[in-house]
Amino acid sequence: MTLTREQAGNRAVEIRWHGRGGQGAKTACLLLADVAFSSGKHVQGFPEYGPERMGAPITAYNRITDTHCKVHSNIYKPDYVAVVDETLLKTVDVTGGLSEEGAVIINTNKDPEELRPFLNGYKGKICTIDAAEISMETLGRNFPNTPMLAAVVKISGVIREDKFINDMEASFKHKFAHKPQVIDGNMQALKKALQEVKVGDKVRS
Repeated sequence: MTLTREQAGNRAVEIRWHGRGGQGAKTACLLLADVAFSSGKHVQGFPEYGPERMGAPITAYNRITDTHCKVHSNIYKPDYVAVVDETLLKTVDVTGGLSEEGAVIINTNKDPEELRPFLNGYKGKICTIDAAEISMETLGRNFPNTPMLAAVVKISGVIREDKFINDMEASFKHKFAHKPQVIDGNMQALKKALQEVKVGDKVRS
């Protein structure tokens, strides 16, 4: 029998990522697991494998807890959903199982309420971030996963923002030791996303 997170006695924050192959949704998921682990959390970060071709829809998951988690199943009722590609709203039920006490975070240049008609009656918070524009401004290319990572941290609150920024800078310095311009661009993208994510209201009953 698979334990629920409540039965396991350890309330988890569960996050589901939707993206397309090549956009970095899986990478953002794994980065979130790494930085949460650095903050002292117990973490899981894993993709749901399917066709790995460029542009194909992909799904990835994070489970983050304060103590050891005994739950190792897929995530069916996430607290937060991150949508790295807005076009998926037309073909994927991105809010399926999503808690209305949580939020969906979408990469788009639209305001939150413009997207509610595409979310199958979801009444929780809709958050938007123009991750494509931010990445173009800071990195010179469309790498939406870095701004989306920051937006998820901002909205979910799973990691303190100052701790997140410090740990990500250390990670980038290690990963891109010979490319300092990449470090600066990624740090700018993270900080800009933390400031620019938009939060809509829940639908009132």
